[in-house]
Amino acid sequence: MKHVADRFVVILDANVLYPFRTRDALLRFAEAGLFRARWSRDILDEWRRSLLANRPELQASIESQMAAMEKAFPEGCVEGYQDLIEALSLPDPDDRHVLAAAIVADAEHIVTENMKDFPAEALSKYGVEAVTSDDFLASTFELYPAEATVAMRNMRRSYDKPAMSAPEFIFDLQTKGLPKTASMLKPHVDVI
Repeated sequence: MKHVADRFVVILDANVLYPFRTRDALLRFAEAGLFRARWSRDILDEWRRSLLANRPELQASIESQMAAMEKAFPEGCVEGYQDLIEALSLPDPDDRHVLAAAIVADAEHIVTENMKDFPAEALSKYGVEAVTSDDFLASTFELYPAEATVAMRNMRRSYDKPAMSAPEFIFDLQTKGLPKTASMLKPHVDVI
């Protein structure tokens, strides 16, 4: 990961780690230094449980991916947030650990697809905002278009089973729940 001073800290919720394409895009932006990705052991465990419930044959792959995340982002795992959990109030009490990790990490955003469980009025007093993965990626692309384009080009070029042309890659992002991000890439189709 590139170390860029003052890039914002973001907590990645388990539900944005679950879809491969979304996780890959988020981690590639983080690897490019466009933001500082954070999660907790609880978030990773939730991701693992959800994925294994649907795809138990992926156990080894999941463990390998988690090890790769820890190696690429040694500062990624937030610790010391457990004591805050009980004092927090969210519509789903099972999501309090995500907010607690965000507070300890001094995160600006929680990237989640569960917007209803992270209402603005519950987060604002901690200086945290919930945002969907597509909105977050598109906004980050707007802030750092050159770096984001390179990250997405590297992502596309890493896919070889099957390989995808740039237009196919953009269409794939759109169909995988990242339509705003795909739209940001369209003007850059010749360089990705």
